[in-house]
Amino acid sequence: MEQAQRGRPAEGAGKGSRIARLSGAVLLGLAVLGAGASARADNAPACSSASARLKGQSAIPGLAGKLFRHQPIRILAIGSSSTEGIGASSPDHTYPAQLEDDLAALWKEPVTVVNSGKGGETVIQTIERLEAALKADRYDLVIWQVGTNDAINGVDETAFRALLERGISAVRQSGTEMVLLDQQYFPSIKDLARYERFVNAVSATGFERKIGVFSRYALMKEWNSRSPEELRSMLSADGFHMGDKGYDRLADCMADALQAMVEHSVAEARPTVTAAASVRDR
Repeated sequence: MEQAQRGRPAEGAGKGSRIARLSGAVLLGLAVLGAGASARADNAPACSSASARLKGQSAIPGLAGKLFRHQPIRILAIGSSSTEGIGASSPDHTYPAQLEDDLAALWKEPVTVVNSGKGGETVIQTIERLEAALKADRYDLVIWQVGTNDAINGVDETAFRALLERGISAVRQSGTEMVLLDQQYFPSIKDLARYERFVNAVSATGFERKIGVFSRYALMKEWNSRSPEELRSMLSADGFHMGDKGYDRLADCMADALQAMVEHSVAEARPTVTAAASVRDR
């Protein structure tokens, strides 16, 4: 708790000047945060469709606030093989490792992305590790890659959604912000209707719980629609997991999506700051 003020000034004394100082500082900080995107766009546009692939709630004010205060950012990337990096040539080529580099370069602040991926897991296994991780440490953001193994391994759809809800609740209760990363697209999906029901379950749950969802499924399907060769170039030799190029592109797109979320947080904060600044004129 912040130190209490000494003495009690007359009502309204100094209030306008204090809010004016706060408003000016916040507006300056928001301008600095917003500048990140334009710099990225001018120098290296990584994924022009990143914002279009981001569904649902797109604000992360807690993380944006830490960037404004120039504080280090800690992100937990949890999930199955796509997070662990199966198909990558080395740990440095996994998407969490590359996302860490991309965000540190984009935000000009220290960023740590903890890779907590474990290949082959379904949601019931990951959620136990997620709950334990949230108790053991504090994070500014959780990126939960979820749903692929559940869809292909016969997990009950209702049970899947209930566990997804449980995971979101655990993250919310810890005071941490969150983004869901949905299933991958791959050419040999056997039961497309079932698979897409699981994709839609992630999207719908995120929307209902006001959690941002980055649609990897839509992104990879777009690659395939442009050219099957483009998608194949993103995959490893097994035709299922991503390879180095795919993880690199995913990290770029995720970084751009997170920057878009920061910008959205900035835009949402502006009316509040403007209203606060007007107090000094009353």
